[in-house]
Amino acid sequence: MRGQLSRFAEVCEVFLARSGFDRGPWLVVAFASGIGLWFLLDTAWQWLGTIGALILTAVGSLALWRDREERAHLMLAIIAVALAVAAGIALVWARSAMIGAEPIERPMFERIDGRILEREEQPADDRIRLVLAARDAVSGTARAYRVNVPLEQDDPALREGARVRLSARLMPPSPPIVPGAYDFARRAWFDGLAATGSIAGAVEIVEAPLGADGIIAGVQRKLSAHVRGQLDGAPGAIAATLASGDRGAIAEADEEAMRDAGLTHLLSISGLHVSAIIAATYILTLKLLALWPWLTLRVRLPLLAAATAALAGIAYTMLTGAEVPTVRSCLGAVLVLLALALGREPLSMRMVAVAAMAVLLLWPESLVGPSFQMSFAAVLAIVALHNAKPVREFLTPTEGSGVRRLGRRVLMLFVTGFIIEIALMPIVLFHFHRAGVYGAFANLFAIPLVTFVSMPLVAVALALDIVGLGAPAWWLVGRSLELLLAIAHIVSDQPGAVKLAPKIPMAALMLFLVGAVWLALWHGRARLWGLLPAFAAALWMVGTLAPDIVITRDGRDVGIAGEGHRLLVLRDSDGSYAQDNLREVAALEGEPVPLAKWPGARCSPDFCTVTLDRGGRAWSVLVARSRNLIEERSLAAACERSDIVIADRFLPRACRPLWLKADRRFLEQAGGTAIYLRTGRIDTVADGQGEHGWWSPAIR
Repeated sequence: MRGQLSRFAEVCEVFLARSGFDRGPWLVVAFASGIGLWFLLDTAWQWLGTIGALILTAVGSLALWRDREERAHLMLAIIAVALAVAAGIALVWARSAMIGAEPIERPMFERIDGRILEREEQPADDRIRLVLAARDAVSGTARAYRVNVPLEQDDPALREGARVRLSARLMPPSPPIVPGAYDFARRAWFDGLAATGSIAGAVEIVEAPLGADGIIAGVQRKLSAHVRGQLDGAPGAIAATLASGDRGAIAEADEEAMRDAGLTHLLSISGLHVSAIIAATYILTLKLLALWPWLTLRVRLPLLAAATAALAGIAYTMLTGAEVPTVRSCLGAVLVLLALALGREPLSMRMVAVAAMAVLLLWPESLVGPSFQMSFAAVLAIVALHNAKPVREFLTPTEGSGVRRLGRRVLMLFVTGFIIEIALMPIVLFHFHRAGVYGAFANLFAIPLVTFVSMPLVAVALALDIVGLGAPAWWLVGRSLELLLAIAHIVSDQPGAVKLAPKIPMAALMLFLVGAVWLALWHGRARLWGLLPAFAAALWMVGTLAPDIVITRDGRDVGIAGEGHRLLVLRDSDGSYAQDNLREVAALEGEPVPLAKWPGARCSPDFCTVTLDRGGRAWSVLVARSRNLIEERSLAAACERSDIVIADRFLPRACRPLWLKADRRFLEQAGGTAIYLRTGRIDTVADGQGEHGWWSPAIR
């Protein structure tokens, strides 16, 4: 055994010595793996044990091979990776302990006296959203609450720094309503929110806001309101997004069309927008300064233009909210400017690694969110593609005609969009359970339209507004954004434009990411080995089964899949948040069918009984429809004839189904539940939560 291990170590050493790979990006990958590992592991003992094991591995490798130069590459790799993973676990654990906000224990009605920390305008939903800092009335603990205020109760004084009194109905931040749904409780924990809710009654302004508070937010709101005042409707809402990052006025139908067409990234201020601002500032500054001969002879204009463009990018990032994609893009763009100023290669994996490391050091929790994953997946795909030797040769300037060179650029734009779609598809399906299939085609037209037409026109219109001459430019902005929306709606309405997927296993996504990162970061023919895990993960995702029964965490909403192409639901509440989640997890479109109206079900005012043929056997399911008291003996007899009993209330111990009793007692501990009858598997929200602070095994 010892000889086999020695030979294996020798093979690894030779492989590492010959590969000539860049170590920096791989250390960032190891650091990110540590952060992800903290979320996957359940308890503090597991976190401590893993950190200890990694440190022992590093120390053991140093002690074992420190005098053996033939193991130098392997020793350094093991030590660096082990310490980077341990550092990732420790960092996110420390951040969770320092900023995590304990949620309130139960729903409550409370009188709040606090100061406004944040204000978010959402005119599309007829409300504004306030984050308040207040002290708990009983314990005196400082808490942050997020409350919704109807738009008709808005007041100019309701902004950052104002002290207000109001009554609010508060709820603990919601965990996933079903397995695979959005985990708002986790985000609220890291955002410092103890509860969310809506006001009841009027808002009393006790103290006016201080003039120095919320300067950037105030500028953002004024800019957004100004843009919407110049353009009406959907074009005005999108123009406000491009100018200030404020998405609150975008209608749900337009946002859904943009998402299904693969154009959502155009509504989220990220690399495209920041790069356009920085590139335009750089070129404009360089050209204008070149008109001044005295300065041209005494100053390196590219360096001065780079500094000006960097300041413009930082200002735009702060103005638009400094979200993770924007910060990443700003960091990356500043590094590109620095590389250009120093005469270095601007488009490199090391640049991406530095930007990723900066984001993870500041916000390690962003790793598990779709924003970080999609942002860096897209950038990795672009950099890896354009650094590939065949692509470099294809894009190398030749003596051919301008039309041929333009054709190559257009073709490369389409290929880049296609590669990005492949890289993003598994991530999008994992988080949102649906993705646009024709995104590469839509982006081929939409990206140039926004980059070279809409955004420059918005900038020109804002500049002309200073002297009151912006109306013609705003008219052009409106026409360009109407074209963008037309592209989104046409593409999203095509047959097969949207791919639906049930809950994808975490292991499948991780396997895909392993293959994708290997393909992007490794060099030479060895990088092709990354195709194996990526392809295996794709097959795994395609073959993922949808759950047969999905139960929300409160038991009030139940969905049954597999009986045709529409979801059977317990309650006829079309358009509800719960039903939307049931359909997403079951990967079924179309209007749900109430269980009581389905011919295969037998329903009384209190219960429904349905038989499902799955896995070569018939499953009898009994679902409660009301909370009326039922004679215990009759209920017990019905339970004995059923394999599964589902209820949103406590059922007596006499109710003993053959396989599963998913009543209130079960759901309080398990949360939302997905049942796979073909395999006999039960997935619950609690399975993936462990002892992290944002999860409480009680109904929310």
